[in-house]
Amino acid sequence: MTAALAEKNGTHATRPAAHAGPPPAAPGRRPGRERAFDDVPRWQIYVPLGIYLVFTLVPFYWMFLFAVRPAGSTSLVPWPMTGEHFSKVWNERSFAVFFQNSMIVGVCTLIATTLVALAGGYALARFDFRIKNGFMLALLCSQFIPGALMLVPLFEIFKNLQMINSLGSVVIAETVFQLPLSIILISGFIKNVPPSLEEAAWVDGCSRFRAFCAVVLPLLRPGLIAVGSFAFVHSWNHFLFALMFLSEQDKQTIPVGLNTLIGADSVDLGALAAGGVIAAVPVVIVFAFIQKWLITGFSAGAVKG
Repeated sequence: MTAALAEKNGTHATRPAAHAGPPPAAPGRRPGRERAFDDVPRWQIYVPLGIYLVFTLVPFYWMFLFAVRPAGSTSLVPWPMTGEHFSKVWNERSFAVFFQNSMIVGVCTLIATTLVALAGGYALARFDFRIKNGFMLALLCSQFIPGALMLVPLFEIFKNLQMINSLGSVVIAETVFQLPLSIILISGFIKNVPPSLEEAAWVDGCSRFRAFCAVVLPLLRPGLIAVGSFAFVHSWNHFLFALMFLSEQDKQTIPVGLNTLIGADSVDLGALAAGGVIAAVPVVIVFAFIQKWLITGFSAGAVKG
């Protein structure tokens, strides 16, 4: 009303000038604190990272050096390079067979773990049943049981099933020990998918399974990659189950094959290093291609968003 009267009388009401100063700082935050990280000298960041990188890469360089330099050489530079150690372990020490067996165990464990974890994780995320909390507690407690503690009962079970010296025994054992963590991760990841997406598919006439495959499954790609890669790498590197359940040389895996290169009186360092390089290559390739999915999958499946 004051503004209208002022306009009628030919005058304008004066208004207070807008506050042109900087906005007040948030409570509990000192001015300029957000720039504290930018003010850190770069050497304080790069020096610790460089030291960590050296400690990480030196063992790999040392293994690669022994694998490619000629026998008897003491050079710290891998030149001239030779492939005699790789040829020896691949052809004479049956590493071609070990590599094939490890690949079969790793891929089968990946597939079995992913499929069962999908079913179990979906049940925990979408259904309510009486023993749900107890089942989740049992899954968490199972992570504290070491694999060595279960060797005797597992050996007796596989012996009665006539599965000793079979790659299937190692696949089953690896899958069982990978499932608790995998189910928990997949369950947390499915909880981040709104149930309304599935309900919309049901309204359109899809069954629960078809709606899951068409709507939910594509959104679980980071979680599935994380769970599958973790199962593959663990089964690829695991030594104990393959040592206990596989006694025939043509059924052994790469970790057991590396153990055979260590003799009672001497060790062929060149052959052992070449075998280590062969064992590390698939793992490095896997992590090089899935690292972004791995981080996203574990972080998204750890908590409910």
